[in-house]
Amino acid sequence: MPSTIPSPLQLTIDNLVREFAQIPRERRPLIDQLTSFIRDKSRRRELVLLNFICTHNSRRSHLSQIWAQTASQYYGIKDVRAFSGGTEATAFNPRAVKAMRDAGFQITVKKDGQNPEYEVSYAGDAPPLIVFSKRYDHPTNPKNDFAAIMTCSHADENCPLIIGAAKRIALTYNDPKDFDGTPLEATKYAERVREIGREILYAFSQVQ
Repeated sequence: MPSTIPSPLQLTIDNLVREFAQIPRERRPLIDQLTSFIRDKSRRRELVLLNFICTHNSRRSHLSQIWAQTASQYYGIKDVRAFSGGTEATAFNPRAVKAMRDAGFQITVKKDGQNPEYEVSYAGDAPPLIVFSKRYDHPTNPKNDFAAIMTCSHADENCPLIIGAAKRIALTYNDPKDFDGTPLEATKYAERVREIGREILYAFSQVQ
């Protein structure tokens, strides 16, 4: 396991790996679809392109993208490229940014504005992710032969066709936005970060 992952993030990962047994049985067939896509591409020595899609590309899709790139580094699975997008662009929500920082990710603002551009570091020997809100078909995202992982039910139901996708997977999560401005806000964002991290790490752990 790479030693270049920062210690706070390494601790979070270690805890999530120990929690694999908490993943509900009904979720595992969905996660297995992601594992199978990664495994098949890796065995053929092809690029593994993963595009995590949600309506606003503001919370769950970004969390999934960052965790997927981190999981590939953690398990030493090469040639994985994780992306995210929405059916519309908004901004990477600052509450989600804070929750990921609390989990141990190093996140800095690269470009400020209504739709800030963030640099997300997860390992010392890996290039940081450049993260901002965008449509799923943004020029920086893959055009063909990628897995479209739908992280929210609204996008899954209202975007029936993702052009260029080789595989579509409905791995949806509840929206922590429902708790914005409530006493449970921080707790629910932390829960979603951990749930997504646990399941994405599990998916990659089963590849080899």
